[in-house]
Amino acid sequence: MTIDTLPHWLRYQATHRPLAVAVRHKQLGIWREQRWNPLLSDVLRLVRGLKTHGFQPGDILFLLSYPRPEALLLSVAAQWLGGVAAPLDPDTDAGQQAQLLQALQPRFVFAEGQAQVDQLLVLGLQPHWLGYADARGLAAYRQPGLQHYDHLISLYHDHNEPLVLAQSHDDAFVFFRLDAQGHVEVQTLTHQLMLSEGRQLIHHEKLTANEEALAARGFAASGHVRYLLAPWLLAGFRLNFPENTATRDTDRRELGPTLVLGTQATYQRLQSLVSSRLPLPGTLRRYLVDWSLATADDAFVLRRLLAELLIRGPLRDVIGFTRTRLPLLAGEPLSGDTFRFFASLGITVRAWPDLGEWIAASVSASSPRIVLVPGSKPSGITLSAGVAA
Repeated sequence: MTIDTLPHWLRYQATHRPLAVAVRHKQLGIWREQRWNPLLSDVLRLVRGLKTHGFQPGDILFLLSYPRPEALLLSVAAQWLGGVAAPLDPDTDAGQQAQLLQALQPRFVFAEGQAQVDQLLVLGLQPHWLGYADARGLAAYRQPGLQHYDHLISLYHDHNEPLVLAQSHDDAFVFFRLDAQGHVEVQTLTHQLMLSEGRQLIHHEKLTANEEALAARGFAASGHVRYLLAPWLLAGFRLNFPENTATRDTDRRELGPTLVLGTQATYQRLQSLVSSRLPLPGTLRRYLVDWSLATADDAFVLRRLLAELLIRGPLRDVIGFTRTRLPLLAGEPLSGDTFRFFASLGITVRAWPDLGEWIAASVSASSPRIVLVPGSKPSGITLSAGVAA
């Protein structure tokens, strides 16, 4: 039986489309590309590096990082070894984040930079391995296990490909949160479930290898992992990472993605961005804008064309949706006002719900592992409009 896992599909793309662009990352104002075959080589080096540091099947690699290729590649490397990736949102309330980290006592962590490393050290946490992406401010740190990503990936060049230890039924990603009483809850995604839902998305939305997708939000929300990472590996399209969260809107306009996967907060923020550019109410220019936005379903072709040319097209360009044919929503639905606003721009947002279930997690301070309490896993997807009732 063919093993259907995320590492398997990375190997598939590297074998069948080795020179196609897999990932782009904007650094210092320049979009830097990485193709599928070199991407696989980097993951294999990370596999050997993590294994050298004692990472074993069942271990959890915590990602305290913003969207960046390093976190993605380390996730696949951990899964290759039979482990699990656990994204944590760096922007979570500091108090809640501290309480969660204290409860989890992570042994393997990949951090964004100095702020996240300091957060762990201030809490008295001592991960067995603590990797980081941004070296600024960390040159003088001498904590055991602290290692720059570039150093980890540069050490191991063995050309013998290690065996993929992950199985289809194994957890690929795990998400943690605190409930109202401060107890740890967990949501898991198996390789099998992710790939099954990824295939459904590809089929329903007709995704191809020619898509340009922007990974502008962290993977701490399971919807982004469900509906972006698995389709990327299955369809082989290009996954683009902005320079940072502050430049994501500029980078989106520059890139012109065909696929945008956002949350309710994403689309609300973009609505506010467009609204801030509109003329003041009561002015002639505002009247022209309102007239144009009201013509989306107008029967008069000339009126629609004029509105598209003068107003709707330029407003879509403001948020980088000029080429977007797949505006998707993961998680909570949009408000009626936000849904209608995007529809007036000619953008019909389609919802793919987050069906994950949160269950209790048993955390033992004396154990290096976190025991996930078994629970039912969702299956199947129900499509709906991206709007709340």
